[in-house]
Amino acid sequence: MSQHPVLKETSQRMEKALAHTQDMLRTIRTSRASSALVDNIRVDYYGTPSPLSQVAQISVPEPRQLMIKPFDMSILKEIEKALQKSDLGITPESDGKVIRLNLPPLSGDQRRKYAAKAKDLCEEGRVALRNLRRDANKEVDALLKSKDMTEDDNKALHDEIQELLKQYEAKVGDLQERKNKEIMEV
Repeated sequence: MSQHPVLKETSQRMEKALAHTQDMLRTIRTSRASSALVDNIRVDYYGTPSPLSQVAQISVPEPRQLMIKPFDMSILKEIEKALQKSDLGITPESDGKVIRLNLPPLSGDQRRKYAAKAKDLCEEGRVALRNLRRDANKEVDALLKSKDMTEDDNKALHDEIQELLKQYEAKVGDLQERKNKEIMEV
């Protein structure tokens, strides 16, 4: 049996919601350096707020260090300002050519705070998935009302949509578990 168009579309939308949750989790600091930590930082590049990754090369030379090398050396100070304004809580060190961010080890309180932030982001992801389920169920009910679907098909499709939601909620749970493990890692 081929997959119903409503189910197919809902699956694609849930996949996007999952990917968004994953992207948001990448920005949470763990005990290891990751270029994703600075993904959301925007730098004023000739009057245009540009993502840091588009104006500089970001590398991880050591487990607790990020190195940022601007493509255009004239914006080194702008990058430094953007990093200082960010919520990273790390002071950038510049030698005139590259900027280094040394990540101090996380304290127990910081770990708990970041784990709570990860939990909140995952819950937002689950809410988004449930909203997609609600929208899909409304669409299926509209098909029943317009007599484009039988009651049995309607019930079966509601069950499939619920099953799809369970699968994606489990994936979000896995993401949260992995992120917590990274955060708590010493």
